[in-house]
Amino acid sequence: MHKITLDISTSPHLVKGLSTDTIMKHVVYALLPAAAFGVYAFGLNALLVMMATSVGAVLTEHLLCKYSKKESTIGDYSALLTGLLLGMTLPPNFPLWMALFGSVVSIGLGKFIFGGLGNNVFNPALVGRAFLQATFPVAITTWYNAFAPDRFYNVSSSVLAFPFMQPKVDAISGATPLSALKFDGVMTTANDLAFGFINGSTGETSALFIVIGGIYLGWKKMLNWRIPISILLTAFLLSGIMYLIDPTKYPTPFFTLFAGGLMLGAVFMATDMVGSPITSMGLWVYGILIGTLVVIIRLWGGLPEGVMYAILLGNAATPHIDNLIKQRVYGTSKKIAS
Repeated sequence: MHKITLDISTSPHLVKGLSTDTIMKHVVYALLPAAAFGVYAFGLNALLVMMATSVGAVLTEHLLCKYSKKESTIGDYSALLTGLLLGMTLPPNFPLWMALFGSVVSIGLGKFIFGGLGNNVFNPALVGRAFLQATFPVAITTWYNAFAPDRFYNVSSSVLAFPFMQPKVDAISGATPLSALKFDGVMTTANDLAFGFINGSTGETSALFIVIGGIYLGWKKMLNWRIPISILLTAFLLSGIMYLIDPTKYPTPFFTLFAGGLMLGAVFMATDMVGSPITSMGLWVYGILIGTLVVIIRLWGGLPEGVMYAILLGNAATPHIDNLIKQRVYGTSKKIAS
């Protein structure tokens, strides 16, 4: 007769855990295809801006850790991710000194002041981007034409502008699809938007590569699919309703999905584990809120784009969503949990 031994232990019963640096490293990997396409579309300008924000973010985090007598946390890849995301939200001809300034704000104000990774309320990259939007509104809305023939050996004079000097754009700037629709009534085809044959920030040129990165993170179980799906589905449905009401005034739902920074924001920014709710129902509410705000700002706001503000407002609402939608304790009824 064989003797069977049953080992009983306390929780957690986890076989394998994912460390912070592993998750952040894979998110950086997932961003690389879209970043590489941005460099292909805009050349050296985009590469230099993303390098400036990435190096600036990493250096700022290291210096702040050293100043506060803490062990440097640059090895967890979170600062690199913040810098790369910030660079991808900026125009490819953005002055390097402004980009560096934005990366310092992203880490210092968006992350470190709250206590570091895991304590920040808002997405750090969007905090830096919002600061740059308010401080340098002209530079951040000046766009460089994509696929210029000299993009791999020529750097725009605006990128190399001296600090606190008015940058001069040495090429004809082109409107983004959102601004062209908002102010000129010209709609870009969904095909061009999906494949990235457009002007815009480095990270919004190719929705296809952003989706590929999101699928990779989902496959690795490093992304909660409820957030991007709820954001994109809400934006698609609301814009579709408006398009059916008046197709001459409002864009198609496919234009809404692929234009601007909606894909980048939904896949890589709104999914920030710190700034998003913890319950499954809360994630749906969070995503629906962001998708609704994006459509409202785009259609009726003064700015052509609203993804940044929608996600920041969603981050601010996260604690309230968590309080309203509480996780039921295992073994208890919903009445007891509430």
